[in-house]
Amino acid sequence: MADEKPDYRLLTGEDTHDFCVRVSKALTEGYVLYGSPSATFDSNTNRMLVAQAVVRPDVVRGA
Repeated sequence: MADEKPDYRLLTGEDTHDFCVRVSKALTEGYVLYGSPSATFDSNTNRMLVAQAVVRPDVVRGA
């Protein structure tokens, strides 16, 4: 059961190339984007933080 992929994942992190690679990897693993991405600026660290939800396709179809 530990190897089973969750139906829903929320990917979060700093807005960098590495974050984009993580989202792209989830898409190649069969996930699909769910909703719009979110972004906020952390003035304490001077960084842009982003989040993108992804789900397995069967969740979107309601299966």
